[in-house]
Amino acid sequence: MAALLDFMTSGAIEAGCDEAGRGCLAGPVFAAAVVIPEGVRIEGLNDSKQLTEKIRRQLREEIESKCHWCVASLSPAEIDKINILNASIQSMHLALAQLNVSFDHILVDGNRFKPFREIKHTTVIKGDGKYKSIAAASILAKTHRDEYMENLALEFPEYQWQSNKGYPTAVHREAIRQYGSNVHHRKSFTLLPAQISLF
Repeated sequence: MAALLDFMTSGAIEAGCDEAGRGCLAGPVFAAAVVIPEGVRIEGLNDSKQLTEKIRRQLREEIESKCHWCVASLSPAEIDKINILNASIQSMHLALAQLNVSFDHILVDGNRFKPFREIKHTTVIKGDGKYKSIAAASILAKTHRDEYMENLALEFPEYQWQSNKGYPTAVHREAIRQYGSNVHHRKSFTLLPAQISLF
């Protein structure tokens, strides 16, 4: 596997962006924006999905202590109102807006984005496995969202969100069939296969 790149544009201050939870049936979508200061090295950065939970948490601590970063989220109700693509992009915009450092280029994981202010942006398919700033953002977005869903699972143990994190697993869908949905579910999503009624 090729090593991740420090930057796309030499001399630019780049903010990497990624989201977590886009394909979930429940919970907010989270996004992170990260600027890695010049000279800062964080070993082991990679697409968060390629890392163990333990390593993700270790890297999160290092990223948060060494980098400029922000994490933002949009609720299930907001997702239902503006759709998941727009909610993902808007949550990235919220994270970017709250960064405490200026930047002149945005690197975004995926292939869809909307302009943020007047700042140049580049979308990168599988960018979390190509650029360190996007990888760092993917780690923060995922660990913050996982933590949120684990806490929510304490209040709603029947859905087992501590293990499925709101994704459409067989266990999660069976719980929806048995107990119905709640305020944390995305009503605009197909919570159950069409042949099964919620009622």
